[in-house]
Amino acid sequence: MLRVAVVGSGPSGVYAAQALAQQREVPGVRVDVLDRLPAPYGLVRYGVAPDHEKIKSLQGSLRTVLEDEGIRFLGHVEVGGDRLPAGRLLELYHAVVYCVGAARDRLLGVPGEDLAGVHSATAFVAWYSGHPDAAAEAFDLPGVRSAVVVGAGNVAVDVTRILARGVPELAPTDMPQSALEALGGSGLRTVAMVARRGPSQAKFTTKELRELGTLPSVEALADPAELALDPAYAGGPAAAALPAVARRNLEVLRGWAEQGPGGPPPAPRRITLRFYLRPVEVLGGPDGRVRAVRFERTLPDGQGGVAGTGRYEDLDAQLVLRSVGYRGVPLPGLPFDPASGTVPHAAGRVLRAGRASVGEYVAGWIKRGPTGVIGTNRPCAKETVSSLLQDAGALARRELPGDPLDALRAAGLRPVLWPGWLAIEAAEAEGGRSLGRRTVKIPDWAGLLGAAGPAQT
Repeated sequence: MLRVAVVGSGPSGVYAAQALAQQREVPGVRVDVLDRLPAPYGLVRYGVAPDHEKIKSLQGSLRTVLEDEGIRFLGHVEVGGDRLPAGRLLELYHAVVYCVGAARDRLLGVPGEDLAGVHSATAFVAWYSGHPDAAAEAFDLPGVRSAVVVGAGNVAVDVTRILARGVPELAPTDMPQSALEALGGSGLRTVAMVARRGPSQAKFTTKELRELGTLPSVEALADPAELALDPAYAGGPAAAALPAVARRNLEVLRGWAEQGPGGPPPAPRRITLRFYLRPVEVLGGPDGRVRAVRFERTLPDGQGGVAGTGRYEDLDAQLVLRSVGYRGVPLPGLPFDPASGTVPHAAGRVLRAGRASVGEYVAGWIKRGPTGVIGTNRPCAKETVSSLLQDAGALARRELPGDPLDALRAAGLRPVLWPGWLAIEAAEAEGGRSLGRRTVKIPDWAGLLGAAGPAQT
């Protein structure tokens, strides 16, 4: 029997477990899916926006995998700490597949970024998604009239949309009650989503972009003068050379620009997409909080980048969210390439000093970097599992101690098993009913572990 640990229960981890459970090359493979959190599904639960229920429904497919008889979920198990270092995990399993994602956001690298009211989009998403690590995050929203989101990817679109939505649209979601009340008590009127390059270089998808223009009681605008700075905006060969999604994005933005910026917003809230503006400083007030962001106007440099012009513009903001990319976080005991933010590997095999480390593998963002969509994790995981199965003969020769669960408990860990997760689900459903809502997430560690209760072990 080949015993494998998969570290991480997000899409890449679940797809790796599924590939191991469904393969027929090596009989008797048993898989434990370990997660630091007591709840499974990773970014599908804690990263997909709560109002994107179609994408969140992927949890049903992940659930089916984790309920396979050859797979066991062990939540509330942190790998890499004193109780369970990476080396110890490899003593308990023939192979370990690390699917730990890319959890650190990139900084803007400008003065004033440490002012109160400046946050990463990652932290904001974690807060409104009920991630227990974000329970103490301070999002002081009642005094927020204007927000600036720096970035032009789908995460930037997500946080912009959540800020602009009203409580009636968010109440049917599983957003924690505390986050819903905080957003509902905000005095927000305007959200500016700002990119340092042009619309044809933006990373958001057309579906997400269009959604901003269909929000109830929200006006979406783009400045035609800024759009015209993009060589592809006028059409012709430059536009024809763009990917189809970029051409569609330009069409959506052209429609917004025709509405014309300026003047009092006819709707309670306004979203404005700004382009060719590079943040150079976050400006603070006498209270130590952000009051504005200073941007330098940029222009295309003819080589796919931008150049500064020496002209500046300040955008009022009492809340600033940066969404300029993600990086992997080193896991103690594993090699790490700081330049790429990934673990060095060859077809998923972890490389130590340039050589494959027997029994250690990676999949997902920690393997390839923060690229692709949820579905990209499936072929990525299959490649890694293929490498593992090729090594299975050598791996299985090593004798292991008994059930790893006994060793984890002996180390002082208290894993949450599948019945514990089902108890958390039931508690969240009951909490929603008591508030006149549907399922509402439990947003803190004590609440999650308390809900898991005796069933957790």
